[in-house]
Amino acid sequence: MQFSDIIPLALETGRERLNRADTIRRLNDTFRRTFVSGHVVATRGVMLLSPDDRCGLFHAVREFDRFNPEDDPYGEHDFGALAYKDVRYFWKIDYYDLDLRYASPDPADPAFTVRVMTIMQTGEY
Repeated sequence: MQFSDIIPLALETGRERLNRADTIRRLNDTFRRTFVSGHVVATRGVMLLSPDDRCGLFHAVREFDRFNPEDDPYGEHDFGALAYKDVRYFWKIDYYDLDLRYASPDPADPAFTVRVMTIMQTGEY
């Protein structure tokens, strides 16, 4: 194989990676904005909030759009950090197989993936 043969292969691999990240990002954004087609887990610190504050925090997570390269290096929108009423929170989306036992074999394919988003106070990490 010559160097000139490697360039198209590398470009195709890069395109596939970008398309995959686009698909994962779209699925993650839809899940985060709607809390539909996955599971949302709230830690003890979140559950101890008043119902109104918990709803306010969930709304802030749904509306989150401040992604940056440090928190989102792969462009998948699977993590966010935010402040709500002067308290810092993280949310994180993980990908499981359909039985919720192991990692998903393909997070870009909803037929093989259950998304689980955990919302927590930063001190609970």
